[in-house]
Amino acid sequence: MEEHKNEVDIYNASDHLSKNNTPEESAPVNIPLQKELTSSPVELDGEEAVYPRGLKLVVILTALCLAVFLVALDQTIIATAIPKITDQFNSIQDIGWYGSAYLLTTTALQPTFGRIYTIFSIKITFVVAIVIFEIGSLVCATAPNSTALIIGRAVAGIGVGGLFSGAIVILAYCLPLRKRPAAFGLIGGMWGIASVAGPLLGGVFTDKVSWRWCFYINLPIGAIAIAVIVVYLKIHRANNPENLSILARIMKLDLIGTVIIIPAVVCLLLALQWGGTTYPWNSAKIIGLLVGSILLFILFIISQIVLGDKGILPPRFFKNRNTLLAYIFAFLFGAGFFALIFYLAIYFQSVKGSSATRAGIELLPLLISTVMSSIVTGGLITVIGYYTPVMIFCMILFAISSGLITTFSLTTPFASWFGFQIITGIGIGVGFQGGVLVVQTVVPLADVPVGTACVSFFQSLGGALFISVCQTLFQNGLKSGIEKYAPQLDPQLFLHSGATEVQQLLAQLNQEEAIGAVRQAYVEGLTRCYWVTTACAIGSFLAVCGLDWKSVRKGHGQEKEIEKRKEEKNKIANGGEMTL
Repeated sequence: MEEHKNEVDIYNASDHLSKNNTPEESAPVNIPLQKELTSSPVELDGEEAVYPRGLKLVVILTALCLAVFLVALDQTIIATAIPKITDQFNSIQDIGWYGSAYLLTTTALQPTFGRIYTIFSIKITFVVAIVIFEIGSLVCATAPNSTALIIGRAVAGIGVGGLFSGAIVILAYCLPLRKRPAAFGLIGGMWGIASVAGPLLGGVFTDKVSWRWCFYINLPIGAIAIAVIVVYLKIHRANNPENLSILARIMKLDLIGTVIIIPAVVCLLLALQWGGTTYPWNSAKIIGLLVGSILLFILFIISQIVLGDKGILPPRFFKNRNTLLAYIFAFLFGAGFFALIFYLAIYFQSVKGSSATRAGIELLPLLISTVMSSIVTGGLITVIGYYTPVMIFCMILFAISSGLITTFSLTTPFASWFGFQIITGIGIGVGFQGGVLVVQTVVPLADVPVGTACVSFFQSLGGALFISVCQTLFQNGLKSGIEKYAPQLDPQLFLHSGATEVQQLLAQLNQEEAIGAVRQAYVEGLTRCYWVTTACAIGSFLAVCGLDWKSVRKGHGQEKEIEKRKEEKNKIANGGEMTL
């Protein structure tokens, strides 16, 4: 416990109460009770215990913003670089894997990170996650081929699995619930800033230096984040109250569930990635992958039911309507958002013929409006105290604007693609904080790490699955479009070339006059992806409509905990002794 005491500035409840009592009156308060009272930051009768304030809070928020900036930058900077990457490696068929490999490991390991944050030091786990992410970025930056790049993305995804959920968990120990929406908005804004900078930097690096600098840039940013976190971040929590050995604590991580869910997700992704393109849907390989995935998911569900609260996805979280709807919302929102970001950049470069830099600029309406919406909605929720009406309004905008984006064509005017992106950005601004805020409002503080990890898990799972779904839809649409509008051309040539090499490839084939037909084929493939985003946005709207109107000023999940501690405080003040 010495390490725990040195790690934080402890607000001692018994010391505070003894200011108005004599030593004899405060003597009955025993040591275990003091530790219990100061072990978690909950509100006691209007007072906030153990929350950092002033400069310390600012520095901690800065550290979290740096970490989130790192994650968001890596997810968006590659969007405008993908066409050039496919040019160098002749790997247009791997576009989906550049995102899916990253989201796959992120998805599969986020629930495990939720358990790790519960059992091990939050600070150390957070730093280790950044280090793993940095290693993956280095592998990507030095990748000699497409396979190596995919492996690097997968390694980076492992680190990301602990970064975003870790930042949200740390916030729970730094701010009372009623103030968290504004902080979530700040972090969401940082995500948006990175989203704005990402495509622009990706375009500049790709056009002026090399796409590899899209990954090299993570190294210095990560180093700064690690330095700030190591020096300033303090977490008020006993990391090992049961004095368990390292091995015993590792065994509490539900390794069985982790081992089952990883191949389950991989099999499902492979089936979605290959079905209808590499192999027919009725082929033995695709059917085998789908059946294997279903069986593994069933086995995983059984393991979680048996393990109960010891599992990485405790079943009791799914028995609460609000948390269940939060997970459904996170899944559908992640699916719609990631599919949109990945394939909107391809529209500007392949259909509009923009350079990587210009494509990044053309994505600014979406990304800037997302930043502003995230910050404004976070502040609005803090002011009015309710998240449900804000989420409903934003999801209506997301659904409508996604439907409008499906009308993008070869001749879409500036006013249309500019305005539609702004409406979409306003709609999706609340999405990153929405599911997390619901969970943190309705569950006790002790459940925040696992509950938050579950939200991140479903959001990443939705993104990983539907990027693969959209990859299949895009390739099938491109193939059928070429067969329809340019039957003299072999669709396989375009499926195995770069997304920006259309004009060059047609010149080699002496078919320059077919450029309009091929670009129209691209539009057909991309439109299918945008319809997926629209469907997911509608599903997200339906999910938030079912949420209760819970106030963030007094989270339902923490009410009993707060009342219990009020009773304990009153008993202490009256000189009564308590046994734990």
